[in-house]
Amino acid sequence: MDEELRQELLARAEEDQRVRRLAAPPKGQYEFRLPDDVAEEWRRVDTENTRWLADLVATRGWPGQTMAGEDGAEAAWLLAQHADGDPELQRAFLEALRGAVAGGDASPGNLAYLEDRVRVHDGRPQLYGTQFTVADGELQPSPIEDPQRLDERRAAAGLDTFAAYEALMRAGRAEEEEEED
Repeated sequence: MDEELRQELLARAEEDQRVRRLAAPPKGQYEFRLPDDVAEEWRRVDTENTRWLADLVATRGWPGQTMAGEDGAEAAWLLAQHADGDPELQRAFLEALRGAVAGGDASPGNLAYLEDRVRVHDGRPQLYGTQFTVADGELQPSPIEDPQRLDERRAAAGLDTFAAYEALMRAGRAEEEEEED
């Protein structure tokens, strides 16, 4: 394991979460406008992390558990999950993560979240029900492909039932589950 890489990933993940805590809406409120300075800092952090992760993946491959430790691999996934500003790179991260999961070096649950994130951003239905949106002030899941088999797919990825996850989302605790998956 590369301890220096692990520490860099953990520091970047902490910065990612720090800026998101600044932007947290009031409890129970789903729609609000970020202050301009917070929005700019959020974009800066995500852009820097995306570029850094892209360079890492290009030179060393996906930073899985063998390379970066379990928590470092989790941090790498978080950075990829929040690479929304560059959909092409986010899709490349998905492919790299897919390979790491196939090799047993990354979490299938993390792959499920990133798969859904990319699919939703591409305008396609999600597979695992991890992505929610706000419409008319109401929190709701983005469209889901084949919802009858949703819990089956979630179980195969090591995720809890959709009903349990939806309850966490509505309680405002989904970020905690994302950090644990």
